[in-house]
Amino acid sequence: DGRLTFFPGNQTVDLPSINFMKRHGTVFLNAYTNSPICCPSRAAMWSGLFTHLTESWNNFKGLDPDYVTWMDLMEKHGYRAQKFGKLDFTSGHHSVSNRVEAWTRDVNFLLRQEGRPMVKLTGHRKQFRVMETDWRTTDKAVNWIKEEAVNFTQPFILYLGLNLPHPYPSPYAGENFGSSTFLTSPYWLEKVNYEAIKIPKWSSLSEMHPVDYYSSYTKNCTGEFTKEEVRNIRAFYYAMCAETDAMLGEIISALRDTGLLGKTIVIFTADHGELAMEHRQFYKMSMYEGSSHVPLLVMGPGVREQQQIPNVVSLVDIYPTMLDIARIPVPQNLSGHSLLPLLHEKTECKASPRGPRPSWVLSEFHGCNVNSSVYMLRTGKWKYITYADGSSVLPQLFDLAADPDELTNVAIKFPVTVHSLDKILRSIVNYPKVSSSVQEYNKQQFISWKQSLGHNYSSVIANLRWHQDWLKDRKKYENAIDKWL
Repeated sequence: DGRLTFFPGNQTVDLPSINFMKRHGTVFLNAYTNSPICCPSRAAMWSGLFTHLTESWNNFKGLDPDYVTWMDLMEKHGYRAQKFGKLDFTSGHHSVSNRVEAWTRDVNFLLRQEGRPMVKLTGHRKQFRVMETDWRTTDKAVNWIKEEAVNFTQPFILYLGLNLPHPYPSPYAGENFGSSTFLTSPYWLEKVNYEAIKIPKWSSLSEMHPVDYYSSYTKNCTGEFTKEEVRNIRAFYYAMCAETDAMLGEIISALRDTGLLGKTIVIFTADHGELAMEHRQFYKMSMYEGSSHVPLLVMGPGVREQQQIPNVVSLVDIYPTMLDIARIPVPQNLSGHSLLPLLHEKTECKASPRGPRPSWVLSEFHGCNVNSSVYMLRTGKWKYITYADGSSVLPQLFDLAADPDELTNVAIKFPVTVHSLDKILRSIVNYPKVSSSVQEYNKQQFISWKQSLGHNYSSVIANLRWHQDWLKDRKKYENAIDKWL
């Protein structure tokens, strides 16, 4: 969650490496993902293109494997390139259940798709390596810096992708289990200031926006939660962020130990945030701040120290920024704009053929746990969220200056603002058309999958992650699918 990297969010947990980057570099106060889920978000970051252009509709449909990323271009221009850890930009290889849930989100039924969010304490007070896979990946990156990068005569680019602070798989939830367990050790939990944790306000279930209600239900969050449960989920999530911060610290230390820190640009960001029980949800897949607002910190030569940038930026800006840093010509078809003028405090170059940076960012979502395509435009104090064809589902408008927790939808109160923001959005993307093509894609994918199963279809679909609800009335749900098809 990007809000943890600046005040007041940073009061909840100790993040020394993030604080180091803030002291010696720049923090973006309003950085957003272009799609709040792993694979589509990473596809946007690696391609520099909005989701409706990559057509990365869900967690297993990303970029073509041969797509030319910014790292490919840098390598072509003489950079020594290395990737470690989670990439997930061609496909997230998620479960069959995850795919079917995404394809059937337009079906008229409501089924729980996730395990109920819960916390789990592991290890002891001295155990700091909880997410073992991420630590091993970090070790590889550290060794690469110390044994290889230090000896290069040409420049290098290193990418390190971590899983944390993602909730862990929850085997207790049965076959095809999701990831709804917030897991940490006492060592990290001690870094969290319980007193500073805000318990989010919830609307009553009957007052929730219909799409929020669908998300909350499919994420298994509509039951009763005590304040202690909610506080714990948030605390454990912050503890997982502290462990992630320590991995960032390992990279910074390796660069310092090898004398490379002063001549290396370091960028820290994320593919999405975590709601951690805000708006009665955990996970991502939402345009609310907890899910869509990501961290973005940059430090290194030429980057101003202790600078906070309020401009809205997004992950598609990474592609042109990397090329700009490497002095490689930037392709004209990109959705993003280089961050260097902001980092160097230069005014936008008047001669730029692409014109000045826009005053808005776009995010969109087409995957599971949400029963509609969602589009978000953030500009100034406004966040405008619209759904599907723009008319069949009520839009949302939040004034983030007056209502940072996004509790009051003021769309009806400000029709002129809604109209003008919708006009800007439609000039960027013909969103009713995109929503319609996603619906068609979902249907076609589902039909192919169904046909591939033959006689086994009824049994397989009944035993996916939603089996506890499905098995109560198999016929009803099969009929709903037949009606949709």
